[in-house]
Amino acid sequence: MTGYAAIVLAGGAARRMGGVDKPARAIGGRPMLHRVLAAVADADQRIVVGPSGPVSQGVRTTREEPPGGGPVAATAAGLALLDSGTTTVALLAADLPLLTTAAVAELRRALAAPSAGPADARTAGRPGVLDGQPPALACYVDGDGRRQHLCAVWRFPALRAALDRLAATRGGSLDGAPVRGLLAGVAVRELSWSGSGPPPWFDCDTDEDVRRAEEWTR
Repeated sequence: MTGYAAIVLAGGAARRMGGVDKPARAIGGRPMLHRVLAAVADADQRIVVGPSGPVSQGVRTTREEPPGGGPVAATAAGLALLDSGTTTVALLAADLPLLTTAAVAELRRALAAPSAGPADARTAGRPGVLDGQPPALACYVDGDGRRQHLCAVWRFPALRAALDRLAATRGGSLDGAPVRGLLAGVAVRELSWSGSGPPPWFDCDTDEDVRRAEEWTR
């Protein structure tokens, strides 16, 4: 056991796709959800939060409270199932069909790396960015520098504390809470994808996104 777990968020209304079961949409012949689960096949625990069809043996499923309560409520539901020995948690959307095991490993290495270094210096001074303190999470940023909050790896205690803090500011409820609220006051290590292949943080929100992902997988 390494203490590494993965929570895959499979809820959402997929309004820009007409309300379809987005995680079940196939990219390269495989449902997006299954592609994400394959990228974290080396995790000790894998949990899918939200409606889902059949999943691999050993993958646990649950629902957020209330159903449809959003990604933060779903994160809390997934976290509630993790063993006490969990140390790090990959927090991932289910619509990341280009995610790979290598890309998640990069996030895990970035989270474990010492705090001082050139990568940290490039982002010094940005609110919530690593500034001499251990990172609470490592996440990818896209080509425009936008954080991909649901393509990230967290330290388990930091994620638990962030959920508790956010709930306290909202009267104890996480229903509808924004994911960016989890990052308030925490140190973030930002990572640009430098490996070969398409960007692992690419998510599919529209039919055009699906077409682009299909092209990348050919």
